[in-house]
Amino acid sequence: MLSRTADHLFWLSRYIERAENTARMLDIAYQTSLQPQSVDESEQTWRSLISISELNSLYGAKYSSINGRNVMEFMVADETNLSSIFNCLRAARENARAVRGALTTEVWETMNQTWLEFRRLLREGALTRDPAQLFEWVKYRSHLSRGVTVGTMLQDEAFHFIRIGSFLERADNTARLLDVKFYRQEQTQGEHDAARDFYYWSAVLRSVSGFEIYRKVYSNVIQPDKVAELLILRPDMPRSLSHCITRMLANLKRVANAQSAETLRRVGRLEAELNFGRIDEILAQGMHPFLDGFLSEVADLGARISRDFLVPSA
Repeated sequence: MLSRTADHLFWLSRYIERAENTARMLDIAYQTSLQPQSVDESEQTWRSLISISELNSLYGAKYSSINGRNVMEFMVADETNLSSIFNCLRAARENARAVRGALTTEVWETMNQTWLEFRRLLREGALTRDPAQLFEWVKYRSHLSRGVTVGTMLQDEAFHFIRIGSFLERADNTARLLDVKFYRQEQTQGEHDAARDFYYWSAVLRSVSGFEIYRKVYSNVIQPDKVAELLILRPDMPRSLSHCITRMLANLKRVANAQSAETLRRVGRLEAELNFGRIDEILAQGMHPFLDGFLSEVADLGARISRDFLVPSA
């Protein structure tokens, strides 16, 4: 496959996944903002979203204060924010258009209609009228895109590059979400009662569709260490780091070439660390150092995949 085509396929799936992840985080923040809380707590909730995406400088250059209305506008519809849902869906559609011949008609039409419909919803004021409904729509369209891809595409190189992009982006997002949440817990240790902690970690689980899964796996009160174990080490949790890295490795093996041996080795090593890791060892090491190291590994893997497959050989 031409490296240019592989690059478009890789990034169209990353952008769709990023749009969904952003909608998930915004939805939880919005629902949390409806609960009784202090001004400082509300501001910290919205500030954490900016921190997750490393957009503090860009946001600060445009807005003088952090509040729900500004953050949602910035993360959903701002054309200057390359990570906004608006720009993610537009970029996904443009990447799909560039490789129209590598996609099935159903996949292309889903991508194209998602972008056109999203623009219409923004023009009609959907973000102001009912943010939660708009976030659900973005998640639904991402699910639809993924389902159509799996259900209609030949499982050839094009399919595998799409899946590699999805799992890499999802692993990055889950790690960022956990990093910010555990950091905030450390900063506010002792300030929350049991009821507030329950709601807080329930929101984290709901942001990755993990609340019902947690109840099924652990059958007890929600505890931060168990949440971390579920989202880091459980290979059967669809959004866990372990699951994402395992699925990424499986797809990388299907497109391996002469340049990718070292990349495969590094992904395999990371998979082994997650498959045989223990949450008590991770907590003893420190959650932030562990997740920071994981994010560095994921960034390196993204660069290596680009070098091995997506950049034309000289």
